Amino acid sequence: MATTVAAGAAGRALPHGAPPVIEARGLTKRYGGGQLAVDRLDLAVPDGSVFGFLGPNGSGKTTTIRMLLGLVQPTAGTASLLGRPMPHAARAVLPQVGALIEGPAQYGFLSGRDNLVRYDAADPTADPRTRSARVDAALERVGLAAASAKRAKAYSLGMKQRLGIAAALLRPRRLLVLDEPTNGLDPQGMREIRTLVRELAADGTTVFLSSHLLDEIEQVCTHAAVMAQGRLIAQGSVADLSAGTHGRLAVTTPDPADAARVLAELGVTAIEKGEGRVTGELPAGDAGGDRADPADLNAALVRAGVRVRAFGVERGTLEDAFVALTGEGFDVAG
Repeated sequence: MATTVAAGAAGRALPHGAPPVIEARGLTKRYGGGQLAVDRLDLAVPDGSVFGFLGPNGSGKTTTIRMLLGLVQPTAGTASLLGRPMPHAARAVLPQVGALIEGPAQYGFLSGRDNLVRYDAADPTADPRTRSARVDAALERVGLAAASAKRAKAYSLGMKQRLGIAAALLRPRRLLVLDEPTNGLDPQGMREIRTLVRELAADGTTVFLSSHLLDEIEQVCTHAAVMAQGRLIAQGSVADLSAGTHGRLAVTTPDPADAARVLAELGVTAIEKGEGRVTGELPAGDAGGDRADPADLNAALVRAGVRVRAFGVERGTLEDAFVALTGEGFDVAG
């Protein structure tokens, strides 16, 4: 898949033609008993992107991540990180990759700072003379400097997630892999993690973010891939995926019943009627071609005596794209 120029999370341009940071070809994982967890996955993650790996729980996202990081051996296919084959190049590649998979593991009786000291000390390549500076910088980076002396067991879920990300950032990372980083968080905790992801991306880190939350992907990601039942069914920029769906017609009117009747007669489907508002799916044009011209529908409403206060076509969303691709939906928000 060719890398294209697209706006990054902070409005910067992604590198044109740069090799993918993550690439998979035909990646497959079949467990004992014939259970197929991941089926011939082809994936390309652009350098500098915030890449959303989207799918319901159980769709194969975590298994894919484990194969990409060399933690699980694939049954078939190949994977590479930072242009190097995995798992063969794991020793050279993984020091440049930070990962938080299935929640952070922490010592609850230790302070946040002491947890990071332990993590850093476990790295045989880390210089102990600069350990304190690394730990302080990581705590500052995730906004935990003021709470660094507090025991980890007293941290909120959002703070524990940020501490886990801090552990992944003790060394400079070209790639950060986050598996469901907002899982179980309250709205404030979710906002904190999303803000952190945007800041990391603005600093040049490629972020690969697995989630089952559609609005999370839409809010923070530049690119996305959609998984369903172990198979990758679409990937591309979030804007392109959303643009591939037709938005819904929306009419604001004090005459919703009359508007709904007229629109139904004109072929509008899936009509939903509320107080002062009617929405629906635009009908196909002649011979099943392009969608009907909304201006013609607006004129027809006016001719029928319907008072139209606002009329337009709402932008397609990532949720619309997912439903169109899979015929099903899942969590939109936490």
